[in-house]
Amino acid sequence: MGHLFDTYGSQLGSAFWITIQLTFWAAIGSVIWGTLLAAMRVSPVPILRLFGSWYVNIVRNTPLTLIIVFCSVGLYQNLGLALAPESDPTFIDDNNFRLAVLGFIVYTAAFVCESLRAGINTVPLGQAEAARSLGLTFGQSLRMIVLPQAFRAVVAPLGSVLIALTKNTTIASTIGVAEASLLMKTMIENEADQLFLVFAIFAVGFMVLTLPVGFLFGYLGKRLAVKR
Repeated sequence: MGHLFDTYGSQLGSAFWITIQLTFWAAIGSVIWGTLLAAMRVSPVPILRLFGSWYVNIVRNTPLTLIIVFCSVGLYQNLGLALAPESDPTFIDDNNFRLAVLGFIVYTAAFVCESLRAGINTVPLGQAEAARSLGLTFGQSLRMIVLPQAFRAVVAPLGSVLIALTKNTTIASTIGVAEASLLMKTMIENEADQLFLVFAIFAVGFMVLTLPVGFLFGYLGKRLAVKR
C-alpha cells in the first residue's frame, strides 16, 4: 500500500478533486434546469407540459454514456461547440470537463425534475387555488408557495440523486476527463498485482464522498419535513 500512495498519492488527490468539481457544478446546473423542467411539467401551457414530459421520458431512458459521448463527439467535434477558449494551453482538458458537466446536467436534471414533481404533488391543491384567488399568477404561486414546500418534501430523494450523480461522474473518463475512474484504470494497468488493493482505495474514496451526503440529506429531510 505504501508503494501505491508514494507513487500515486498526489494523482489520487487531484483525481478525486476533479470528481468533486464535476459533482458540484453538475449538481448546481441540474437543480436549476430540473426545477425549470418541473415547472414546465405542471404548467397550464400545453406545449410546455409536452416538452417537459418528452424531455424527461427520453433522457431518463437514454444511457448516460451516450449523452456524454454525444456532448464530446456531436457538440464539439461535429458542430464545433467549444466551452473553453481555444487559445488556452489547457483547452482540451477544460473543454472536456465542461462538456462532461453539460452532459451530467442534461441527464441528472430529468431525475431532479421527477423528484420535485413528486414534491409538488404533496402540496395541497387548495393552497394553489387560494393563491390564484388572491391574484397571484401561476409563476408567482409556484415560486412563493408551491416550490418551497416541494423542496422541503424531497430533500432526501434529492440527496439520493446527488449520490447517484457522484458515482455517475466515472462516465466522464470516456471523453478523457482525468477524474477518479480514469486514474483507477491507469493504476490497474500498472499495478496488476495489487488489483484488489486498487479497487479498495477507490471504493473507500467514493464512500468518503457519498456517505456524508447521505447522512446529511437524511438529517435535513427529517428536520425540514413539512408537517401535514
